[in-house]
Amino acid sequence: MLEWLIIGGGIHGTYLSYVLTHVAGVSASRLRVLDPHATPLALWEQFTTNVGMEFLRSPVVHNLDPDPQALVKFAHTAAGLPYARFIEPYRRPALDLFQAHTRHLIEHQRLRELRVQGRARRLQPYADGFRVETADGDLMARRVLLALGVTEQPYWPEWARSLRATGAPITHVFDTTCRRSELPIGQQTVVIGGGISAVQTALVLAHQAPGQVTLVMRHPLRVHQFDSDPGWLGPKYLRSYQREPDYGQRRAHIQSARHRGSVPPDVEQALGAAIASGMLSMRTIEVESATTNTAGCITLRWTDGSGTLDAHLVVLATGFAATRPGGAWLDAAIAELGLPCAACGYPLVDETLCWYPGLYVSGALAELELGPAARNIAGARMAAERIRTIARY
Repeated sequence: MLEWLIIGGGIHGTYLSYVLTHVAGVSASRLRVLDPHATPLALWEQFTTNVGMEFLRSPVVHNLDPDPQALVKFAHTAAGLPYARFIEPYRRPALDLFQAHTRHLIEHQRLRELRVQGRARRLQPYADGFRVETADGDLMARRVLLALGVTEQPYWPEWARSLRATGAPITHVFDTTCRRSELPIGQQTVVIGGGISAVQTALVLAHQAPGQVTLVMRHPLRVHQFDSDPGWLGPKYLRSYQREPDYGQRRAHIQSARHRGSVPPDVEQALGAAIASGMLSMRTIEVESATTNTAGCITLRWTDGSGTLDAHLVVLATGFAATRPGGAWLDAAIAELGLPCAACGYPLVDETLCWYPGLYVSGALAELELGPAARNIAGARMAAERIRTIARY
């Protein structure tokens, strides 16, 4: 029986596997990471490529090494120097530097050897731990850590779901089947979304096809350096948040604290320059419906009735659905084990992020305890600080 089984091999699962084996002293032979993808951080790399991310929104200290300065140190090595670019404020690293550093630590810390490819299909109590059923057999572990992200549940507006069902030329940058390199860019393309992913996507597509891309967002551009105030990373806001006994109020705090659909100032400036040069056009308007026309294009209609816009391709960058990650197998485990949830459906956990004896959470599933930054790289570091305290017991 394993000591720990981490379900999910993205940012959180990879970082927590590093901390548990190299900081908390868990034997590598007693820990495994269950993930459906063949390589660590597969969806992270796919989606950041899709949107054309150049620099992270997070500061340099938010990396996947327990040492906050590890990425800076790596940038001065032979392996890091070719990618060593940062942007102010907060010395935000270039994506290719972050990726190179992450691959470096995965290989040098032998984290790839901890991975088992597969999907969880059922979670049940077993002896003094749990049995996790997969298509390729069962895994038994004394402790299970759910490091599930929302990356497999992109948000499709209703009008877009209807359109997709007809086989129309529409995709989502966060769909696992979407590859930007395979998109038929060259004729009129419409990008829909109001945040950093939408703006970055529109910019990178406009560089491929200048003058052929229109960005459509339903609200004026919102500018914030981060997706939540840095005060949520420490006691400034978290102390009072964690004293709040009403989980409905905690959810309200999370929703108001997150700067959804926003961009940092440097991305705002890049967007302004692209619009001024004619490389990209932008409309602040909301889509009401869409149909395909006889030419095989998509005709978008606006809620204010002001007209239509035809597109050869529509690319959604509308974020992720707000539903709890995990899907049907986690729903079944909640019912079978009687796992406590708030009215919003998210776990009620203790200060060690324990949901049930031996069952722990990170990422989105931990946000009612860790606050609005729980899903981010910083949230992975916050979760690790809680979980490592009980790792050896």
